Amino acid sequence: MNRHYSRRNFVRNMIGLGSLSCVPGAWSSTLKDNGLSLLNLHTGESLKTGIGRDVKPHSQELHAVDRVLRDHRSGDIHPIDPDLLMLLVELQNQVGVTGSFHVISGYRSPASNNKLRAAGRGVATRSLHMQGKAIDVRLPGCDLKNLHGAARALKCGGVGYYRKSNFIHVDTGRVRYW
Repeated sequence: MNRHYSRRNFVRNMIGLGSLSCVPGAWSSTLKDNGLSLLNLHTGESLKTGIGRDVKPHSQELHAVDRVLRDHRSGDIHPIDPDLLMLLVELQNQVGVTGSFHVISGYRSPASNNKLRAAGRGVATRSLHMQGKAIDVRLPGCDLKNLHGAARALKCGGVGYYRKSNFIHVDTGRVRYW
């Protein structure tokens, strides 16, 4: 076996294991049986999935999520990180509120991201929204401050608090807060 090849596989496998271990209880039987529900506020589309009930999201459900979380400006669809979906499930379990997450922004195409930046909307140049690894949400029935605190407590990626706009940002990037 080629030594370089085996080191590369080792690193790739360790990165994969690290991403799954981030979400407390991810892929475990402790998740509630409600599944993940999403409502895209820009398109009016809603989706209730089995994600959170199953050990792993099914590809058919992932494609449906990708469509609901598409860039509402361009219609572009991009794969959403399954770990982001599991983070939402765990977040909902932490706050104990059922119902649909109201989605302000899921996937964002590079063109949409650049347009928002040019308009001074404060979006990052290399936003994780463009990789399907970030989402802006609120959860009716859960105080935004409590949702933000629960997201921070998970320590699973970036968490932003947008009180005036009534949403939080969560992503599966490095742990950071704003």
